[in-house]
Amino acid sequence: MKTIILCGGMGTRLREETEYKPKPMVEIGGKPILWHIMKHYAHYGFKEFILALGYKGNIIRDYFLNYYSYNSDITVSLQDVGKVTYHNTSIKDDWNVTLVETGSESMTGYRVKLAGKYITEDNFMVTYGDAVSDVNLEELLKCHVAHGMIGTVTGVYPPSRFGDLETNGNNVIKFYEKVKDPDRQEPINGGYFVFKREFLDLIPKDPSVDLERLPMKKLTDKSQLAIFRHKGFWQCMDTYRDNQLLEKMWKENPVWKIWD
Repeated sequence: MKTIILCGGMGTRLREETEYKPKPMVEIGGKPILWHIMKHYAHYGFKEFILALGYKGNIIRDYFLNYYSYNSDITVSLQDVGKVTYHNTSIKDDWNVTLVETGSESMTGYRVKLAGKYITEDNFMVTYGDAVSDVNLEELLKCHVAHGMIGTVTGVYPPSRFGDLETNGNNVIKFYEKVKDPDRQEPINGGYFVFKREFLDLIPKDPSVDLERLPMKKLTDKSQLAIFRHKGFWQCMDTYRDNQLLEKMWKENPVWKIWD
């Protein structure tokens, strides 16, 4: 099963870092948050990634084209042109990474649509490139398969300042982009989606299509969007303050680090 990671946003609220790099490349503990997200998926055996690139996407391309150079001690021979010796043999990231250019101005729905041309399996996962969590992805997939709907969204319960979900049992009734009522005890959209491949047909070929609007409305109108409730850890990196919080947690108690 493949995982599409949305990596194309400009991250304007984190301008201290994103002036020079795409948001997924902002570091926590010396590693891009994108790396943390991929380590999480790989821990559960999901090692086929499709990265939907946009703003400063070449920085992400460069990182993976030179992955061993960035994550190893190296010796470069200036006598033997092009010879590089890698001294760190502890890297065990046996991932396949497909890098897809989806445009610097595209919205998330269109990015998924373009990345979807590499989806050949019956189901696929989608997540954002700016949040970490300890969500159990194996249980998420089991939930998706069990209910048989087209889509499953992970609902999380942080302090409410994002979009939220109105639910009825395991069904999502409405999908709000912004918080409707801050006193609600409903979950918010934490990302970590699973979709049947037919979901791609519900996304128009329009760069302005946001994943959280028209495509999700189509699913809720059809009663085809289920929720997987996660009451554990989840933290996005929207602002510099969020980045500093995650840096502090990485040093003291990285709850999302479930891999060895």
